[in-house]
Amino acid sequence: MKIISRIEALSKWGSALEALIDDLSSAPQNDENALAIAIRKAYAQNNWFTKDNSIKALSEICNMLDKNLLQIWMNSHHDDVSDHPNMKKVGIIMAGNIPAVGFHDLLCVLISGHKAVIRTSSDDSILIPFLVEILLNIAPDFENQIEFTQKISGIDAVIATGSNNSARYFDYYFAKYPSIIRRNRNSIAVLSGHETTDDLRNLGADLFTYFGLGCRNVSKLYVPRGYSFNDFFAVMEERSAIMEHNKYMNNYDYHRALFLLDGIPFLTNNFLILRENEALATPVSVIHYEFYDDINALESLLASKEEEIQCRVGLNGIPFGFSQQPGLSDYADGIDVIHWLSGLGEE
Repeated sequence: MKIISRIEALSKWGSALEALIDDLSSAPQNDENALAIAIRKAYAQNNWFTKDNSIKALSEICNMLDKNLLQIWMNSHHDDVSDHPNMKKVGIIMAGNIPAVGFHDLLCVLISGHKAVIRTSSDDSILIPFLVEILLNIAPDFENQIEFTQKISGIDAVIATGSNNSARYFDYYFAKYPSIIRRNRNSIAVLSGHETTDDLRNLGADLFTYFGLGCRNVSKLYVPRGYSFNDFFAVMEERSAIMEHNKYMNNYDYHRALFLLDGIPFLTNNFLILRENEALATPVSVIHYEFYDDINALESLLASKEEEIQCRVGLNGIPFGFSQQPGLSDYADGIDVIHWLSGLGEE
């Protein structure tokens, strides 16, 4: 299949998915809607995958599958893609922290003309197969490019996403293969202290979308010395509906009690905990913050943490509210997957 045909088929995939989302939105009580059924199954498997979060993730996938954006993306990789690639079998070990999080890796493999050998996460084994079913109904030619498996074997290369602990296993198990092994990363926000209400409202999306479980969710705030969180908390009250989610609030109650027992100072609005701490990684419902005195010194500090940071919003970063709206070229860990795939066919 030529690259232009791949782009055409993939864009139709996005249109078909968008139609299902529109149907669900227009008739939310329609229990027979195929998407509604898939979302219910995904939620039953993983209660973090609420209907709203699944639709949000799938809508972002629709955006990625826009025909013009796909064409621009491939034009930027004109030296990396071919009408007739030397097809390789690429294992994809997907994470399960947010709905359909492994989609971009799958898209990269398919549009490059290789075969995806997929092992879904036990926390997200519904949505990716559902998406693939939609694609194969539209473009059956992709059938020889997709395989689901419980054990990755017989591959030529691998893309594996997991924790720092699982990455050590992946490094050992797949040592003889070309690989992209992803580890823990977190996202940050740098505030100037002059943010508007809309800025803070948009920051709320960076913090709370997907309950903060994604590597692109902001888990650490850098604020100028003397910063007051009064306006921050006032705006975050708009997110109080999150209190209706039991798993989230169980995390909040646990960490609040733990910090109280240990005498750890924190700020809270009864559903979000702010704790002054240098670490980037945080548990659900907790955000770390750190004061800075000089922006240049902060830039030096952040440069030293580059390998730990997935994305940065706010001052000198992407706009507030955009952390969970990645584009096609926003590769995880900054590794250009399309360019990496192009090297697999070299003899």
